[in-house]
This record gives sequence, C-alpha cells and structure tokens, in this order.
Amino acid sequence: MRGYTLVELVVAVGLFALVMTLVSGAYIVMIGLTERAQGMATGIDNLSFALETMTRTIRTGTDYSCNYGNDCSPGAIFSVKNARGTTMSYSLSSGVIKQNNIPLTDPSVNVSSLAFYVSGTTPGDANQPHVTILISGTVSSGSGKTESFAVETGATMRTPDL
Repeated sequence: MRGYTLVELVVAVGLFALVMTLVSGAYIVMIGLTERAQGMATGIDNLSFALETMTRTIRTGTDYSCNYGNDCSPGAIFSVKNARGTTMSYSLSSGVIKQNNIPLTDPSVNVSSLAFYVSGTTPGDANQPHVTILISGTVSSGSGKTESFAVETGATMRTPDL
C-alpha cells in the first residue's frame, strides 16, 4: 500500500489554509459592504418617510405660510393647515426635521439644510399654491461613515384655491 508522505500532507494543508484565508477575507469584506448598504438604505427609507409625510400633508392642506410671511427663506418654519384643520409646522432643529416639534427623521439622518419655497399663496392670483422642498445632509452608512444627499420634491394643493 502506498500512502501520502508527511511533506505532501503539509503542502496540502498549507494550500488549503491559504485558500481559506483568502476566501474568509473576501467574506468579511462582503459582510462590511452589506452592513454599510443596509445602514444607508435604512437612513434613506427614513428620509423618504419624512418627505412623504410632509408632502401628503401639504397636498391635502390649506393656508400655507412661513414664520416670515408667505415666502419662505432657508431656515424658516413652514406651516400648513392639514385636512382636519390642525396647523402642522415643519422645521429643522439640530439636524432633525420636526413636525410640530416631534422628530420625523432618525438620528442616522443628519439634515444640514431644509428649505421651503412657496408660490401661489396670494389670494386672487389665479395660481394654485405650490411648495418646493429642498433637503440636503448626510446619512450614516455604519461604522462611522456617511454619505451625502440632496433631495428636491414638490407638492401642489389638491383643492382649488380661487
């Protein structure tokens, strides 16, 4: 009977260990990338929820205004009367978008700029009220890394404003 020599076994085990080291390194890199992508997706989902909440209220609401009048300047508090007749205000405080002083965004989302541009709110101007929302900031992607974003969306009042 012929078997394997000790040298052949050591070479085979060494090659196996080298291949497993390379494969496990790639696996660890893939786990890190997956966690980063999941962290970013969670932050973007949270930002999307906040935007959808604001635009739904704006579309179905009336009486658009800012704390400085009808035209909003960056940093202004935007207010709208929702479908139930309750005044809802949106503002930016310490990197968090707030609705009536209740946070809408998660700590993983750091909003650096929130601006509302309002048009068509003058009575009798024959223009439907429209709000453009501009948001920029960073979202945490896990392990201390961040990705920047800039989002623009708009909402027009559903009910006629004659």
